[in-house]
Amino acid sequence: MTVNRIARVALFASLAVLLSAFLASSGSHPAAKAQPRHDLSGSRCIHVGGTIITNFGAVDPNTTLGPATGNLRGAVAAGLLAPPQPGPNGTVLFRVQHHWVTEAGDNIYFDPAVATTIPLSQTRFAFTSYPVHISGGTGKFAGATGDLINIGEADLQLGTAIRYSGQVCFAESD
Repeated sequence: MTVNRIARVALFASLAVLLSAFLASSGSHPAAKAQPRHDLSGSRCIHVGGTIITNFGAVDPNTTLGPATGNLRGAVAAGLLAPPQPGPNGTVLFRVQHHWVTEAGDNIYFDPAVATTIPLSQTRFAFTSYPVHISGGTGKFAGATGDLINIGEADLQLGTAIRYSGQVCFAESD
């Protein structure tokens, strides 16, 4: 067998496995809705996830702005608190303050965060570690806490694409 033929066989085998997995998971049974759980303090906690697409320079050269999808859908802005700094092992650190408004108009407050990245070019950076902590908000996020992990990249010229996932715990309502 030639190398090209082996590559084609491997490609078709991979596609067959992916297609089988897709067909197996796309039956007529709807996915079960995630059920909230309660932590030790009695807070109601839920898993959240979605995407963020922002543009650098939307407000000023150090601020991103764009839509968020998923459980926390709305709009997000993030401002650099300092210029990017060199980190360990060739990484670059971005110190960031997030601002989030949900589709319903609630604010979500965040502690300042540090995104650890690996440079892919002079303007493009892949996240290797980007945790953020929710520290309250307004409306249903008043008293909320939680932690999100972000994956993706920052492109200082073309914008960013980020996937977030984590957990939000809502304060006990009166």
